[in-house]
Amino acid sequence: MKKITIVGVGALGSYAALFLRNEASIKLVDMDRIEQRNLLSQFHGKVNVGKNKAQALQQTLQFLFGIKVESIPHKLTKENDKQLLAEADLILDCLDNAEARKIVQDFARAKGLPCVHGALAADGSFGRVAWDEGFVIDSEAVKGAATCEGGEFLPFIGVVAALMSRSVQEFLHNGKKIGFEVHPNGVIRT
Repeated sequence: MKKITIVGVGALGSYAALFLRNEASIKLVDMDRIEQRNLLSQFHGKVNVGKNKAQALQQTLQFLFGIKVESIPHKLTKENDKQLLAEADLILDCLDNAEARKIVQDFARAKGLPCVHGALAADGSFGRVAWDEGFVIDSEAVKGAATCEGGEFLPFIGVVAALMSRSVQEFLHNGKKIGFEVHPNGVIRT
């Protein structure tokens, strides 16, 4: 069974894990804790407020679906990237800052690992699913900027996460790398 490492289990990553739970062995990497405001846009429950996102999502997926998921409650850094990402057959970048995305991208490129990046505009105006070969990290990304925290973009987040999961499924089943650009008025397959 293929091993997928999802880095960042907030808005995109938590739903991607939900959608991909039957496709592969999953490892979740995230150092953040769940805050009350996260409940409006992320697949985390009220009972988990204050807990680490990766560990809480691991428990939720095990409780709801009986699947085993590995969780790593640490920040991805240049010093621990080999330890946290080494066993992956595929990496999902669901991060919201350029510095961490660069670590994922550099590792994936150095190891020749397939990597799909997911990105959301904080105002819900744009979403993107792109394989590493076609992804340029936005140097204007603000480290730790809130992404879609108010809940008003939950359906949009769900669409982007579903398309990210679809892209992974297509790759796992057929070896094809498809991407998507998502706007409130439609979806473009890339």
